[in-house]
Amino acid sequence: MLNVSGETVCRLVELAQAFQSQEAIVLPDDGSNPIDQPGDAPMPATGAGEPSQAEFRTIIADLEPDQQTEVVALMWLGRGDFQEDDWDGALRLARDEWSPETADYLLGHPLLAEYLVEGLAVFGVSCDL
Repeated sequence: MLNVSGETVCRLVELAQAFQSQEAIVLPDDGSNPIDQPGDAPMPATGAGEPSQAEFRTIIADLEPDQQTEVVALMWLGRGDFQEDDWDGALRLARDEWSPETADYLLGHPLLAEYLVEGLAVFGVSCDL
């Protein structure tokens, strides 16, 4: 049984999708070919996805630490780090690893939305996206 609501996790999924889809690639505008110049790789646009990222961070900050650890454990479950029968182990590890930077940790995973959807599915919860 989850203490964090499926509705909350689904909102986090929506925001993660929005944040990740808004990340744009900026190519150098100096007439050069970035492929020919190592270290001159395209960079994400500054400010892309900021509103959705800010809302994501606010939702995570408003959750109790136990709820935050459930979101992390759901991500791990969806990523395949844990199986359904080891949910308690995932929660234990998430509690042991908890920090106030939970939002940063979660946002650092490019497939976060997919992992959360997969984790929720284990509990029979789906997001209508």
